[in-house]
Amino acid sequence: MRVQTLFRKVHHWGSIVIALPLIIMIGAGILLMIKKELEWIQPPSQKGVERNGVPMASIQSLFEAAKTIEQAGFTSWAELERADLKPGKGIIKFVSASNWEVQVDTHTADILQVAQRRSDVIESIHDGSYFAEWVKLGVFLPIGIGLLILWVTGVYLFIVIEYKKVKNRRKKGAV
Repeated sequence: MRVQTLFRKVHHWGSIVIALPLIIMIGAGILLMIKKELEWIQPPSQKGVERNGVPMASIQSLFEAAKTIEQAGFTSWAELERADLKPGKGIIKFVSASNWEVQVDTHTADILQVAQRRSDVIESIHDGSYFAEWVKLGVFLPIGIGLLILWVTGVYLFIVIEYKKVKNRRKKGAV
């Protein structure tokens, strides 16, 4: 079998095999690209009273303030998924396992914003870990490799076809 025929078959059938997971990856990837523009995906960062300064309140007092927000579900440090300190904005973001984000002023310990954060869920959909850890490595990783193979075979086929067109035009022009 010629290389061109093999690549055409790989390209044809490979695109069918990876179609559904690829659509999921692309859709989630597009949402992640625009996450800062859509508050629905990721809440915008607020600004504290003092920026670029050393936080005046202790981490414990800042977390105690975040614990007052029922939606977040903080009763102990165990429910904390992540704490993101933004000294340049004078805030700290506490993110719960249920994807609620509480932004607290690092100087006054005032709650600046409470919102649901969907970007982490979208990211886990994008990489496949949302479905199961084995899906991430057993399905989405091979799909990514398959996409690379489709890209290589597609570029190869494009170059071969264009080369043949140019060659045929030259042949017709010489006759």
